[in-house]
Amino acid sequence: MATLFQGLAAVTPLSPSNSIESNKLLFSSRRSLSERKGNNFVVRSDAKVNKVLKSGAARKHELLIPNAVATQGSSSVASASKPGHELLLFEALREGLEEEMERDPTVCVMGEDVGHYGGSYKVTRNLAEKFGDLRVLDTPIAENAFTGMGIGAAMTGLRPIIEGMNMGFLLLAFNQISNNCGMLHYTSGGQFKIPVVIRGPGGVGRQLGAEHSQRLESYFQSIPGIQMVACSTPYNAKGLMKAAIRSDNPVILFEHVLLYNLKERIPDEEYVLSLEEAEMVRPGEHVTILTYSRMRYHVMQAAKTLVNKGYDPEVIDIRSLKPFDLHTIGNSIKKTHRVLIVEECMRTGGIGASLTAAITENFHDYLDAPIICLSSQDVPTPYAGTLEEWTVVQPAQIVTAVEQLCQ
Repeated sequence: MATLFQGLAAVTPLSPSNSIESNKLLFSSRRSLSERKGNNFVVRSDAKVNKVLKSGAARKHELLIPNAVATQGSSSVASASKPGHELLLFEALREGLEEEMERDPTVCVMGEDVGHYGGSYKVTRNLAEKFGDLRVLDTPIAENAFTGMGIGAAMTGLRPIIEGMNMGFLLLAFNQISNNCGMLHYTSGGQFKIPVVIRGPGGVGRQLGAEHSQRLESYFQSIPGIQMVACSTPYNAKGLMKAAIRSDNPVILFEHVLLYNLKERIPDEEYVLSLEEAEMVRPGEHVTILTYSRMRYHVMQAAKTLVNKGYDPEVIDIRSLKPFDLHTIGNSIKKTHRVLIVEECMRTGGIGASLTAAITENFHDYLDAPIICLSSQDVPTPYAGTLEEWTVVQPAQIVTAVEQLCQ
């Protein structure tokens, strides 16, 4: 293994630069952006959402979509006239990864089927042909081994991206992530940096069963020394990927299995997002709704009904799961004085529980009502579709919770 990384170092000398059903994801051969046509899952831009909300008086009795993920349809003329280029979320992740691999020869990728197969969700497609088998390294089915290998590579000066084929599989590498990835910078007295990115698909999909429907945010949040972010749009997926790769800290990037085919127009010019900032999705006055990942779309679906009922919710995608952006969150709470947390993570010991504690400690005097947290039920995710829906927060529950808060 030492020979392998000596070879990698020789090829790339160290540089001082720093919803769709997952079982039906089929990707055709690589095409240019101008050739991509047909129906795609399209992210609603903030402007479009606001426009729909303001003109929704005639649709007060519109039914909620129980499994809201995104809006399906072809691109509008207005969208086509905007600068930039359209990408699906998995393509945005790949574009960010490819740009960083071109910029910095120490960036490399490792994981199961990431090479010539292109990854289970095609995030690394065509990268092996471009950068070679040493920088895009296929590994055996041995998560603990290749995660440890990536951490060791980071200690020697490389910047590895470790892909878990499914985030649930990374439980097999928990020892490496906890005892080495998060702690080695401290336990070595600062002699080693661990600039590693751990990423992969997770969350409740479409009847993937309990073992493939894990939400590991709650597992990893207690590990000292690790940052955690969750992407929810193609724009922030690319920006967070690039920021995570450039960070000298170990970063876990959570991607939701149902969001890979979300489509959005992103800038042509390079951009990098902050790993520690939340995103204001919808400004409002009556209640602060904190959410992330797939639940962002459940919340925005509920927001249409809430506006029709006379409520004005403020929606924040927290994005940074560790640390929390308490500046953005606090400013919102000081304005609305009410908080609803919506997450897909488990209720016991989840991100919502930690966020509730942080808000209570820092902004208790600004609250006019108790914090409400809507989380997945503390049960293994059922395989049956109808039961699966019952375990995850749905838009109708969000509407009811806001009405309760604003009484």
